[in-house]
Amino acid sequence: MPLLDLLGFLLTGILSGVLAGLFGVGGGAVMVPALIFLFGHLGLGGAWVSHLAIGTSLATIVGTGAASTLAHHRRGGVRWDLVAGLAPGIVFGAWAGAVVAGVLPELWLKRLFAVFLTYVGVRMLIPGRTAAPRALPGRAGLWAVGGGIGTLSALVGIGGGTLTVPFLARCGLDLRHAVGTSAACGLPIAIAGAIGFMVVGWGRTGLPGASTGFVYWPAVVLMLLASIPTAPLGARLAHTLPVALLKRTFGVFLLLIAARLAFG
Repeated sequence: MPLLDLLGFLLTGILSGVLAGLFGVGGGAVMVPALIFLFGHLGLGGAWVSHLAIGTSLATIVGTGAASTLAHHRRGGVRWDLVAGLAPGIVFGAWAGAVVAGVLPELWLKRLFAVFLTYVGVRMLIPGRTAAPRALPGRAGLWAVGGGIGTLSALVGIGGGTLTVPFLARCGLDLRHAVGTSAACGLPIAIAGAIGFMVVGWGRTGLPGASTGFVYWPAVVLMLLASIPTAPLGARLAHTLPVALLKRTFGVFLLLIAARLAFG
């Protein structure tokens, strides 16, 4: 692997870790577009560049999600009863998302991710209004919500925090428990999604030799080495930097990336 590309994977891991700690945005929002560029530059993936980027992002989130979940658990920030209620739907939804991604053409999967980035970018520019909390749904409702979160998260290669945190906050959880519980829910999303992308990508022509299906392991290792130590740095910076201004700037940046992926 050329040195510049190796550094590109490390830088992607650093940025995803810092931005996750700074803004609470899952690393997938940074990793997937960066991996699409890097894989394209390296000539990896053939007609499956976007699939390889999303599967690799999910496999990386397994490591970062485990570290984040442990940190939140030690601070009492995880509602494990809600994780248990959402997890069955999340797992089946993540598998379903991987299957759907496996039949989508590369261009349309890229455009789907562009739509997701547009959603995240707009949310950063225009924060949602505070509404009266709703009661948590019952077991069937949690399974259904988990299924939707798992499907959409696997399709775009994220840990689901962008979807899970607003849902839990809308149901009356304080932000600390919403973020911690969302981090714990991101782990089954990433595990099930990564396994799903490995299975549906098995035997596809044009994939690099160091991959299992749609997961490219050298990139996973490099990004994990860089992202796990840098997430706490982002959390510390959140208390010293003008986060509101940075969030708007990052929102514009995400919209530009979305436009490039959709129309490039």
